[in-house]
Amino acid sequence: MVTRETLPGEGVSRRRLIQTTAGLAAPLLSSPAIAADYPSRSVRIVVPYAPGGAVDTLARRMAQQLTSRLGQTFVVDNRSGASGVIGTAEVARSAPDGHTLLALENTYTALPHVFNNLPFDHANGFSPITVTAISPVLMITGARSPYRSLAQLLDAARRQPDRITFGSGGVGSSLHLSAELLQQAAQVKMLHVTYRGGGDAVRAALTGEVDFVMTSPGSSLSGIRGELLRGLAICGAQRAASLPDVPTFTEAGMPGIEINNWSGLAAPRGTPQDIIDTLYQAMTTALRNPEMSAYLDSLASLPGGMPPAEFAALIQQESATWGKVVRRAGIERQ
Repeated sequence: MVTRETLPGEGVSRRRLIQTTAGLAAPLLSSPAIAADYPSRSVRIVVPYAPGGAVDTLARRMAQQLTSRLGQTFVVDNRSGASGVIGTAEVARSAPDGHTLLALENTYTALPHVFNNLPFDHANGFSPITVTAISPVLMITGARSPYRSLAQLLDAARRQPDRITFGSGGVGSSLHLSAELLQQAAQVKMLHVTYRGGGDAVRAALTGEVDFVMTSPGSSLSGIRGELLRGLAICGAQRAASLPDVPTFTEAGMPGIEINNWSGLAAPRGTPQDIIDTLYQAMTTALRNPEMSAYLDSLASLPGGMPPAEFAALIQQESATWGKVVRRAGIERQ
């Protein structure tokens, strides 16, 4: 998610996202309709990326919460490939009965700008439910990397264009476009290396296959704490409490870099409104749970909870914003 500080006049600021989720601290104004017979069997949450990334991790934690609240098992099914297109298309073809859901994040908003023919209706193919978490983007490198600061890495990129490498979960993924924004701001050119998911990209940074990854704290905190990864900079006005040694981008010499990732759940178009309402109520109740709140706080993330209509508006607005980023980066449609 790009803020006005990065692209003047565009995007939704972190403050705005906080405002849209502030309702979690207060009772719901009205109780959504409850689908009495839903769910009638286990529910599959399709994560369109490989296991181990932030979206996968958050989907699994929310699946546990929904299982305990709705009386049926919610299971995560990883269907990776093509920057999330393969798994997303599978959900679009599923019966709109609430028993197959999609875990989606920022990458979804960029898909129509990097693919010529999507196998689903991007604008109208899904019914957003709510955002699970909002996370600041974190720039990481392997602990054995020669780059111990953002300034060192950018200096190397200026001396040797296209020699510094960064990993992502695919063309147009949130990890990819975050790095493109960094390149545009720093006026450098670096080499993009794709993997099947964000977790694989983080592992590539750990082993030294790539020089850095722009990711969410949830997929890299354990590596940093285990001294296998090094945090170079994190978005936000101040350092994350869970990563006190990682400077903000402003402290690291790149003011104005303010990007946030979000992830949430959606259902296929045509899913009855009472099922959407039931899932929304269950998710927002889970996000008010102290255990869930503590978990998100440990990942330097904020809880989501915006109503479905606001979530749909966020997707539409960010799609327009990321489209401009893609065009400025000269990314060719696939």
